[in-house]
Amino acid sequence: MLTKYLQAAMRHARYEILTDDQTYYGEIPECEGVYANAPTLEECRSELEAVLEDWLLFRIYQDQR
Repeated sequence: MLTKYLQAAMRHARYEILTDDQTYYGEIPECEGVYANAPTLEECRSELEAVLEDWLLFRIYQDQR
């Protein structure tokens, strides 16, 4: 179930190349605070997925309190 949520959320990811340093910036607008920045698009996607997973687990933890 969590894997399907992560996959669905990643389909909403938006990426852009930052003009000042030519790195990639990615975010998932529906998940406030979930963003990443990396030298390549692949690294940005990987980092964004890790941030999303941490964000989701933290949200689940907060709901359990």
